[in-house]
Amino acid sequence: MPIYTYRAKDPYQSCSKCRDSFDTIQKITEDALTICPECGNEIVRIMHAAKPYKDKSEYKMLSDDNLKKHGFKKLVKTGKGTYDEVV
Repeated sequence: MPIYTYRAKDPYQSCSKCRDSFDTIQKITEDALTICPECGNEIVRIMHAAKPYKDKSEYKMLSDDNLKKHGFKKLVKTGKGTYDEVV
């Protein structure tokens, strides 16, 4: 289940829990919280950036050995308009 972060909509009318921010575990299907569970004031959900995921299989697929095994050529630019065949 994902962890969501909430904070008070108006920090001047809030308790110590929602003034800074607090985390809660909720199901994805649950609605977002709208009131603080302690003081009853309005709160908003804070969106966080997702951690980028890199698929390591892509590196293996494009390795020199794998390209050679499957009959592909790999060209590397050596200068202005010239390329050398590496694999």
